Amino acid sequence: MGCMNATDPSGPDFTFEEDLISRGAICIAGVDEVGRGPLAGPVTAAAVILDPANIPDGLNDSKMLSRKKREALEPLIFANAEVSIAHATVEEIDEINILRASHLAMERAIAGLGRVDHALIDGNMIPRGLIIPATTIIKGDARSLSIAAASIVAKICRDRIMVGLAQQYPGYGWDTNAGYGSKSHISALHRLGVTPHHRRSFKPVHYML
Repeated sequence: MGCMNATDPSGPDFTFEEDLISRGAICIAGVDEVGRGPLAGPVTAAAVILDPANIPDGLNDSKMLSRKKREALEPLIFANAEVSIAHATVEEIDEINILRASHLAMERAIAGLGRVDHALIDGNMIPRGLIIPATTIIKGDARSLSIAAASIVAKICRDRIMVGLAQQYPGYGWDTNAGYGSKSHISALHRLGVTPHHRRSFKPVHYML
């Protein structure tokens, strides 16, 4: 299955999870979000509960992996873990701000799992709507295998959404820039205007309106 317990010592490991298991937690979810910075598209979060006996080999921070490697790992994660993915919309981002919206997506992803004894959250803030015990881990996607798995599935899912939106709104390059404010995306904004999928509260878009 491409699964093993041993992990690359230079990458994320299962230490945080093992500590919680030793204190009685069983269902431990790693949680990460992607899409906080783009000018367009939703923010996407994933929550993943790994099976300690079947951890896919090669998990790492999604930013450290090639697209090919991420796409090879994704089916292994789905086959060997419990996975939930959720989003906050562009409208929600504009209404409640990107930080709160990313936390809302995290809360929704965790809720989609059913039983969770403890959440390991990437970053330094626990979403305020979370009602289960949680621990924040700065750079968690490079330190916790559960968070690394969440970072991979969240990124792949959001990238696919942006590829789909790129077909509906050609010219912005969302299939390659994922909605981030690349030079070509900004120039397309000036040339083609603002779409319903642009975040109106983000400065470059806001100033154009």
